[in-house]
Amino acid sequence: MNKISVIIHTYNNEKIIAECLEAVKNFDEIIICDMYSSDKTLEIAKKYNCKIVMHEKTEIVEPARNFAISQASNEWVLIVDSDEIISEELKNYLFNFVKSNTKYSAIKFPRINYYWNIALEMQYPDYIIRFAKKSDIFWPKEIHSQPKISGEIYTIPKEERNLAFIHHRHSSPTDYIATMNKYTDQEVQKFINSNKKKPFMPIAIWKSFFLIIEKFTLKKGYKNGIDGLIISILFGFYKFLTYTKYYVYLNEKEKGTKNKNK
Repeated sequence: MNKISVIIHTYNNEKIIAECLEAVKNFDEIIICDMYSSDKTLEIAKKYNCKIVMHEKTEIVEPARNFAISQASNEWVLIVDSDEIISEELKNYLFNFVKSNTKYSAIKFPRINYYWNIALEMQYPDYIIRFAKKSDIFWPKEIHSQPKISGEIYTIPKEERNLAFIHHRHSSPTDYIATMNKYTDQEVQKFINSNKKKPFMPIAIWKSFFLIIEKFTLKKGYKNGIDGLIISILFGFYKFLTYTKYYVYLNEKEKGTKNKNK
């Protein structure tokens, strides 16, 4: 009743998975949901006596979430990405929570995001839902989606940073740009699926520029100094790149339609 299953999604994470597993090794069950890694990820996972389940390779993790949750043996599940760390204090908090809780179905956590070893103030508290009763959670398949919870959710106050998830999001600017290219493709697919209106690029440029200003000023990116400015610019470029890709996609589609009608 008071046991907790940890779920970790992996794909070629041999460089970071050991640190993640070391942080959760004392939970009751660890499930690795792997997308057919070709490196030593699973070899490392076996050293921690993980239960390993396989899921087809997808470009994003969300389509595998519900499958992995269904494999858990315990009522409570903690979903952790391979680049996230759970502190000892948070682990103890979760076990005490399940022993005393009679009201809530899930917990919403603050998360500290690190970009090349810089804790970004502009993204804190970046709330996420990663702990819930197995029977009360459903995860949509869209990129960056949050789970649907059928029950009440307890939110950990942002002041309790000691209970925040630690997320080593990007190890370098090169890593971030590579991820940006992949994720903006997924953002474009969301636009396509929802038949989003073609962007007017001068407005798209302004929105991207405004995001830079917002991140650096209102979201307090300035607290990270020049690094905060650089990352704010990258966030704005992410938005600009998404709009640009969608704009080009629609142009190509319109040209194809015209050629077919000739």
